[in-house]
Amino acid sequence: MRKPGFLFVITALLFAFAANGAMAEIKEGKDYAVLTQPQPIDTKGKVEVIEFFWYGCPHCYDFEPVLGKWLKTLPKDVVFHRVPADFGRWTPGVRLYYALDAIGEEERLHKDLFDAVHRDRMNFNLESEVTDWLVKKGVDRKKFSDAYNSFAVQSKISRAQQMTRTYGLNGVPTVIVGGKYMTSNTMTNGAFEPVVVIMDELIAKARAEQGGKK
Repeated sequence: MRKPGFLFVITALLFAFAANGAMAEIKEGKDYAVLTQPQPIDTKGKVEVIEFFWYGCPHCYDFEPVLGKWLKTLPKDVVFHRVPADFGRWTPGVRLYYALDAIGEEERLHKDLFDAVHRDRMNFNLESEVTDWLVKKGVDRKKFSDAYNSFAVQSKISRAQQMTRTYGLNGVPTVIVGGKYMTSNTMTNGAFEPVVVIMDELIAKARAEQGGKK
């Protein structure tokens, strides 16, 4: 249950970012942070946006509809990646993500999987339970099992753990723009709509710094 003033907070935040169709200037330390050690981006010539998430995170689940709508408007010079965060205790979720990605099923099942975890209380940390659920969704049991226990997936888990440390994450969802700028709903009083507005402004900022044009 939300407090009575919650809708007012969201409205005020949105108004602060958009007045008469014009974006307000975002402020470092308030709307976003600059990484002390900027990271190289994987896709040269494009602005890279990374969302760090975890299947078990209720805030990530709440962010999904807002993020999904935003992704439909993604400019051609922007590339978006999801990375499952791992602080040392979320490894089964990271393994699940990369196993599904390896067999080309993560994107198709992303929303359904989130629903199963948060609405139906599926234990996604238990391989047998998640495998049974996936089979019902049309995934080949052996193909998934082979990917889930593969060396390639284990390597990606190690990479995700390294990125979680390197980017200095404190929680999820967290968004990184251009390997340099960080923002999240913790900087918007918990509201998600303003986060994507900040993301757009950070994309414009990173684009200008890279000398690109929309």
